[in-house]
Amino acid sequence: MKKILITGGAGFIGSHVVRLFVEKYPDYEIINLDKLTYAGNLLNLTDIEQSANYRFIKGDITDTRFIRELFQVENPDAVIHLAAESHVDRSISNPMEFVMTNVIGTVSLLNAAKECWQGNYDRHRFYHVSTDEVYGALGETGMFTENTAYDPHSPYSASKASSDHFVRAYHDTYGLDVVISNCSNNYGSHHFPEKLIPLAINNIKNNKPVPVYGKGENVRDWLWVEDHARAIDTIFHQAKAGDTYNIGGHNEWKNIDLIHLLCRIMDEKLGRTAGESAALITYVTDRAGHDLRYAIDSSKLQNDLDWVPSLQFEEGLKKTVNWYLENQEWLENVTSGHYQDYYKQQYEYNEQ
Repeated sequence: MKKILITGGAGFIGSHVVRLFVEKYPDYEIINLDKLTYAGNLLNLTDIEQSANYRFIKGDITDTRFIRELFQVENPDAVIHLAAESHVDRSISNPMEFVMTNVIGTVSLLNAAKECWQGNYDRHRFYHVSTDEVYGALGETGMFTENTAYDPHSPYSASKASSDHFVRAYHDTYGLDVVISNCSNNYGSHHFPEKLIPLAINNIKNNKPVPVYGKGENVRDWLWVEDHARAIDTIFHQAKAGDTYNIGGHNEWKNIDLIHLLCRIMDEKLGRTAGESAALITYVTDRAGHDLRYAIDSSKLQNDLDWVPSLQFEEGLKKTVNWYLENQEWLENVTSGHYQDYYKQQYEYNEQ
């Protein structure tokens, strides 16, 4: 049996990765390690929490002693590292929190893996999941490739860029088998409602203002989270040691166009008059260091490993809206904070 430690597995992307691996690989043992910060939600995984090949461990990746002991006890065959602070606005107000989790936490895991695996790196793998924001901003043309120079503009992207460099350094210095992927903006079910799409869905449903930064001209490439999970599965199993892959959805949208599309979908779903939801759009002061455009070239992933996104944005957005409207209890638990009580005290791992 292959034992895989997935960090951040109670979060948005992480929960989809955990679910995919638990369901697709019954002969794997999947350990979900999560600190259960505000973005960690065990309600994301109620459908697989009783699976025989799944366990949850509560813990902090920045606690180096805990992580070292965890590796000694569990001796995982591989790590898929998704645990991270990921909200740009929060990084602007509290950059040190992002340094601790994204940089120190990653190095803590790397050190524990190096010590545990003792040079037998050909039998182990450390997969680091990163972001396209490390590349900085694009103009009206061009796309990020795996060879694009790093140029982070926010504390969040700077912390992720640093963690990427450490992962590569452990490959170059110690021979650790590592792979890295940099993805575009994810969307889909179980997304914490501070992010643009779930925030807008929730606000529209409740007739609250839908905030849009600046004029809404910023462009993002959108990747359905389940496609991202499939890509991680593919890269984890097929990529060469030391390789990097960009994962994109081939769906570039201006924020304001995205919001107008979402408003039209919501009007239809809620039986509202056309334009009723769009009247809720409210332009707010742009945030500091707001990159104009991101666009991912994922042709290397397609050509090398035969991965392509399965959904175009309009179809994926309708699926996403349907999920949130059909799972109001989940959304209410998150917005009220009650989700943090769910089994929280039952999943302790040598925590003092």
